[in-house]
Amino acid sequence: MSDATRPLRTVEAIHAIDDRDLDGAWKAALLLQAEHAGRGSDGFRHVFLATDSGHLDGSGLMLLRIAAALQELDVEVTAVLPQPSPMLVVATREGIPVIALPARSRLAWMYALRWWDRARPPGLLWCNGLAPAVATAGAPDRLVHLHRRPSGMRALLARLARRDAVTTLVPSISMLEAVPGALVLPNWTDRIRRAAPSADEDRRIRIGFWGRLGLDEGVQVLAGALEMLDTCMPGHYRLVLAGEPVCVPEEDLAELEEALGPVAHLTHRAGWVDPAAFFDTIDLLVVPSIVEEAFGLVAAEAMAARMPVIVSDAGALPEVVGPEGEIVPAGDSVALAERIAELTVGSAAAHGRALFERWFAEYSPAAGTARMRTLVDALDVRRAESGAARAAGIAGPAL
Repeated sequence: MSDATRPLRTVEAIHAIDDRDLDGAWKAALLLQAEHAGRGSDGFRHVFLATDSGHLDGSGLMLLRIAAALQELDVEVTAVLPQPSPMLVVATREGIPVIALPARSRLAWMYALRWWDRARPPGLLWCNGLAPAVATAGAPDRLVHLHRRPSGMRALLARLARRDAVTTLVPSISMLEAVPGALVLPNWTDRIRRAAPSADEDRRIRIGFWGRLGLDEGVQVLAGALEMLDTCMPGHYRLVLAGEPVCVPEEDLAELEEALGPVAHLTHRAGWVDPAAFFDTIDLLVVPSIVEEAFGLVAAEAMAARMPVIVSDAGALPEVVGPEGEIVPAGDSVALAERIAELTVGSAAAHGRALFERWFAEYSPAAGTARMRTLVDALDVRRAESGAARAAGIAGPAL
């Protein structure tokens, strides 16, 4: 039975294609930017990872993965996190050394970080987001890592925050339009093993959406596509929405409810669920964003689960899925409905396998760690002798 009649409500957040031919140019640019950093002659001996917020959002998950990669490379790393916060709980559980600064709001977090940075121990401060980059603007030995495309006032703040930074990182080539002169460090995800995929009891094709339920994410576009499909093939499709409308304005919620109304009888709202469990309950994932995405972590996670996926052409999404990807114009419900119909009557499983191969080469933990190794060496971040010896002669994906 559908639970789509449950009204949407705003809830609080709780929780690239690299060009291999440019590898030498990338290293040269990075070294040029790093040579004037204020580190000592023996390089950086410690990395401090400052979070953008205490939430377990996309940038927060990447901070945890970056910390794990640095630990694997035998780099001394400490996460700087607000207390209390979900990030602090998870980082502690995963064995990442932490510095906890009392802060219960974004402004309080930036203020606390600014004061801590005044007496920061020697090392490289990795500003994992715009908030820590702005809070520590002007300080030496900083790396700025932007996970969201800055626009408006945020674009101005980003330019100010990048001054005198060792370098700036972004997750996609697409984002270079908004952050010129940055270097591309694609995100990566863990492999997602689907435990027990099950077919729908009524033999319907289950179309999945996973993430923040908002207009920017294109939920209304997906609802429009499902309505068209149900008109042509009644009862053949079902929509599974995983996520909540985190910090979505009330007027947007009203528009979403109106769009979802005609397909309420076909919709199941699962809320926040475990990714592996979610992928076990769908046959196809759709990422219909209408705003310029900085990367597309949900699409990458679907690829890691061998899940067929359709993305819009918004921002970096086409970069993530690559030439094997299924891509439709952003905001076009008709094109999306046609592509869903084509994919679900064809070889969707083969499509999922091709995307998994791309994930393994580009966005797996091994690919991420290889790129981190190149970055660490170029920035002259010191590693334990054992780690340096293990890495000697090992080549991986270029950043």
